Amino acid sequence: MSYASASVEVSSIASQSDADAFFTLNAEWISRLFTLEDEDRAVLGDPFGRIVASGGDVLMAREPDTGAVVGCIALLAYPDGVFELAKMAVAPATQGRGIGRRLIAAAIDRARALGGTRLFLGTNTKLAPAIHLYEDAGFVRITRDRLPLADYYARADILMELM
Repeated sequence: MSYASASVEVSSIASQSDADAFFTLNAEWISRLFTLEDEDRAVLGDPFGRIVASGGDVLMAREPDTGAVVGCIALLAYPDGVFELAKMAVAPATQGRGIGRRLIAAAIDRARALGGTRLFLGTNTKLAPAIHLYEDAGFVRITRDRLPLADYYARADILMELM
């Protein structure tokens, strides 16, 4: 699956180099703002085994000229057509160019293509720009009891879903 735009191309994770970029981009912001949890390390360290093999995907935003990865977003698959939007990151030097917005739109399209009927996410009040992007995409706030899993990231103080 590939989504092109004037400034980046978004396509599915395809190599160990992509997996390394996925880890690096996410570890940077999570470590700077929060604590990298064991579950973060597990998912970030093995996106092919922990995300793709389970029916999800990781989308990578690349500079069209160089192919350099400048952003990413993951779709974690759950039973019954439920997906979690997770691990969105945009390289600090490329923020403000609409890359996050493109990644969210591409992830919503990809979830639908994978048979998704519900998309949820957890975020934090410290991430106001991301919250704004999610709301613009149609996500609405939900309570913890609406999550399809009992254990969820301690840092997630805002939960959202898109039906």
